[in-house]
Amino acid sequence: MKVGTAELTSMWEGHATEWRDPAQVCSQWREASATDPRLLVSRATRGFWDLLAAIDLTLLVTREYEHLVMAIGAPQGRPRLTFLPMPHPSGLAVNRRESRVYVASTRNPNLVFALAPNRRGSGRAGAGGKVPGALVPVSSTFYPGSLYLHDLAVFGSALYGNATGHNVVVSLAPDGTFAPVWWPRCIERSGRPSMERNHIQLNSIAGGPSLRESFFSASSTSVGRLRPGHLNYPVDGRGVIFSGRTREPICTGLTRPHSARRSGGKLWVANSGYGELGFVSRGALEVVTRLPGWTRGLCLVGDVAFVATSRVLPRYRGYAPGLDVLQSRCAIHAVSVSSGRVLGSLEWPNGSQVFAIDWIENKKTTGLPFPIGPRHSRREIELFQTFRIN
Repeated sequence: MKVGTAELTSMWEGHATEWRDPAQVCSQWREASATDPRLLVSRATRGFWDLLAAIDLTLLVTREYEHLVMAIGAPQGRPRLTFLPMPHPSGLAVNRRESRVYVASTRNPNLVFALAPNRRGSGRAGAGGKVPGALVPVSSTFYPGSLYLHDLAVFGSALYGNATGHNVVVSLAPDGTFAPVWWPRCIERSGRPSMERNHIQLNSIAGGPSLRESFFSASSTSVGRLRPGHLNYPVDGRGVIFSGRTREPICTGLTRPHSARRSGGKLWVANSGYGELGFVSRGALEVVTRLPGWTRGLCLVGDVAFVATSRVLPRYRGYAPGLDVLQSRCAIHAVSVSSGRVLGSLEWPNGSQVFAIDWIENKKTTGLPFPIGPRHSRREIELFQTFRIN
């Protein structure tokens, strides 16, 4: 097909203007420049910002189906919300010793992004200062989509993830290789894990000093005809927490549990299908509070648990037998773990899903590169032309 000179010139000029938006480049995603501003609208209840200012931390949040990573802080008492577009972000882990943030982008193939705080300064690259700035992507690594990465965890300086599609926990090397390092006994066949498909929805890591001293949540302990994701997959009361040491359940009776975490000598978990937050006591869940939505995403700071709720996708309402689906909210709630009282909440009224929450100190970063509100092209270009991470 012959194309006229004018048409070719227009096409080539169009190519030359593409991929100029830093949001597209750093997320490796063309649609990153078109984040719907309605998804960024939030409202906080009384007490939320005061609490966040008092603990002097920034919360990092993945909103998987809206394709957003968000940073939420209140330095000097002033609310600060920033974001980074990313395709379907799920697991999130902060290596606080090295000031690195890892985010799983769980599509096919899977990606793991590494973010680090830039060192703000003046002038061109090479003249960076020492003041921590925004978290910027410094690397991304591809892994097979069949891993179906969920939660991430850091042990020492090594990164691990729930390979939910393989029913195992894997080590994730920065060169794109991985290796199974832990699995529950129930999916073992002749001493090896059954890795051909997702059988039990192994989806979170409550990290301890080592894998053997960690715990892991899953939706069941049986390999059945129906697999997780099937609309009739049985969930009510089938969920468990596995011990890393024995590879056997140490807590049963849960319903689609997520976000197992260790804190204060207790093992905490979000019992998603009933909107509950609780801790393991004598092999069962001791419920601390119930919240309006699918509980998933949890980090604990002293007496406060930051736990997220999500809306229930209509086709999966059967996975949430303990929830009023119409009343579910997309939000983060600060909960006193001693009393179960909600101390404050931040809601995204137009939001849908939250997957993970973690924290980083305010003194380490100013959040993510893009603030809520109008885009500032000049400021963004300056950031990505000059950032330094050491």
